[in-house]
Amino acid sequence: MAVVSNMGAPLVGQERLTDPRTIALAVRMMEEYRGVRFDAVMSLEIGGGNSLQPFMAAAELGLPVVDADCMGRAFPEAQMTSFAIHDLTMYPLTLADVRDNAVVVARAASWKWMERLSRKACVEVGSIASTCKAPRTGKEVKECAILYSTTKAIRLGQTVQEARRRHQDPVQALIEAERGRLLFRGKIRDVARRTTEGFLRGTAKLDGLDDFRGTSFELAFQNEFAVGWLDGRPRVMTPDLICVLDSVSGDAIGTETLRYGQRVSVIALPAPPVLLTPKGLEHVGPRAFGYDLEFQSVFS
Repeated sequence: MAVVSNMGAPLVGQERLTDPRTIALAVRMMEEYRGVRFDAVMSLEIGGGNSLQPFMAAAELGLPVVDADCMGRAFPEAQMTSFAIHDLTMYPLTLADVRDNAVVVARAASWKWMERLSRKACVEVGSIASTCKAPRTGKEVKECAILYSTTKAIRLGQTVQEARRRHQDPVQALIEAERGRLLFRGKIRDVARRTTEGFLRGTAKLDGLDDFRGTSFELAFQNEFAVGWLDGRPRVMTPDLICVLDSVSGDAIGTETLRYGQRVSVIALPAPPVLLTPKGLEHVGPRAFGYDLEFQSVFS
């Protein structure tokens, strides 16, 4: 199976939209390099725009899409996957861009080295590129992937749309359907954001509204939201899934689309169990992002 994703900074991806032919090229490169033909395509991460990458590749290549990914959400780095947690091989990797540049990473000493090598190539081609990760067998996907995540993403969208049709609160509908937690409701008063080393890094500060009036919330992100502080105290942290939603429409707001004045709700959704294991936390816990925090789930 081909495991596909865009690599780079989300803000750049807004300006340079994905061409399905580029992600298909990355898959064809892997087939040529390995001398095999793929039977299906799957997503590296189900969060954000990468949830659509396998569908674009599949449409170009005439292949089915597997209902799975290896994060159950989105993470910014190559070693932050269930495949890495299970110690699967991390190479080879193919990378292609819209200018007809193509790179093959034939080997890497570790998952972190794969991240470093591929990220350097990605930055050089403009901090956005299409990639095909190390191929996976059906057995590896069944045993090591996050299964049924594509249908879960579709279900989340259907929940929000159904709540709108019924003139109900879409945020509350999502929380109830997915056993989530409302962490904060407020208005964005400041966003500090920069694209560096192929990532979108920054913070967002919120002032409370409604039941949260008089309090403040701060979010830190590296492509995805990593930690949230309520009145200066850690309230939520990765791998709990931190979601920022438009308080009226229920639309998801990514780190690249945060804007001053937006009225938002911050919610948490449960993480896949594999991410909560001791080894999983080594890969995707707060310390993996550079925060000296002991992981504590909002669901514990």
